[in-house]
Amino acid sequence: MGLLEILSPVGDMERLYAALDFGADAVYLGGTAFGMRAASAKFDAQSLKTACEEAHSRGKRVYLTCNTLPHNNEMPLLEGFIKDAQAAGVDALIANDIGVFSLIKKYAPDMEIHISTQAGIVNYVTANEFYNMGAKRVVLARELSLDEIAEIRAKTPKELEIECFVHGAMCVSFSGRCLLSQYLINRDANRGECAQPCRWGYHLMEEKRAGEYYPIFEDEKGSYILNAKDMCLIDHIDKLAKAGIDSFKIEGRAKSSYYVSVVTNAYRMAMDIYKKEPDNYKLPQWIHDEVFKVSHRAYCTGFFFGHPKDSQYYENSGYIRSYDVVAIVDKCENGRIYATQRNKFNKGDELEILAPYKEPVKIKADTLFDEYDNEIDTANHAMMKLSIKSDVTVPGNSIIRMQAQ
Repeated sequence: MGLLEILSPVGDMERLYAALDFGADAVYLGGTAFGMRAASAKFDAQSLKTACEEAHSRGKRVYLTCNTLPHNNEMPLLEGFIKDAQAAGVDALIANDIGVFSLIKKYAPDMEIHISTQAGIVNYVTANEFYNMGAKRVVLARELSLDEIAEIRAKTPKELEIECFVHGAMCVSFSGRCLLSQYLINRDANRGECAQPCRWGYHLMEEKRAGEYYPIFEDEKGSYILNAKDMCLIDHIDKLAKAGIDSFKIEGRAKSSYYVSVVTNAYRMAMDIYKKEPDNYKLPQWIHDEVFKVSHRAYCTGFFFGHPKDSQYYENSGYIRSYDVVAIVDKCENGRIYATQRNKFNKGDELEILAPYKEPVKIKADTLFDEYDNEIDTANHAMMKLSIKSDVTVPGNSIIRMQAQ
């Protein structure tokens, strides 16, 4: 059946706990350098060690990104970065550049190496060569169909693990290799600094009529000609598994802990259902619905089922958001849910609670109390302690959310 790992994105310690609590088998994160998400590079040597200890205490794994294309002046810094990763207990380094690969082998010869999607692996010959060089895993290019992935699986050693992105943001570049940001505003996407100009709205301007802008239309729907939809394969776990994918990767190291929790939980539950009945897989509607309860662009299935159709979104570059997190559960006892507020809600509001490995449950906030046990009509102070009268019992760190108004 393969590894069937749920791999979740982590941008800081809060999101680490979210991923681990809600069912990730492994997480990937960035250090303070050499990662493709410079804005979410939050883990220094000490916090990386703490993250590894927490993950390992739960039997989970930690993969550290080292997948930028470093220039000459950065190369001397790699020795310390690699040795710090090894000392912290990182389970694998994700690399792209062959020079970086060689330095990992030199300074941490026992370190597991995963070849980043940035390497653009689209055939079994390349995958085999990376395996022969010492790679444990290849993260395949996002531009492959399921049939192509299955052929790569069939023509590579079973010891070589195959990882694929199955959920999250996509871009119009090939496997994330893009020059738009660097060309337009000198922020190098290949060194983790992408400004996402593919999400901008563009117009034409005639050279002799400065200041007169003409929108670029494609069938009159708008000018976001480079704006890709998000990928979502939650309905196709069985097909992906049968194609030979070992690790199911969720994009989003720069996204919220709520996103990490909800999407991880959905894929965890879907995978567990598949493992129980691989030949009779049927996804419950509520799991399908979960991935629509996070902030997202319109969804598509990328290249998995052939040339992508309807994969661009022309209306705007914004997100669809249908739910807001209103509180995080601290504990449940004596017929009350004790929580910490995140967004305003009122007495009488219809709420929904998402606990790890569970279908969400609905409650009504008929009676609200502040931390001094005074009955209140509104929870309107950020991070205020509160309680809700309810017979529902859920673990700490469960999420209380409400449909956006």
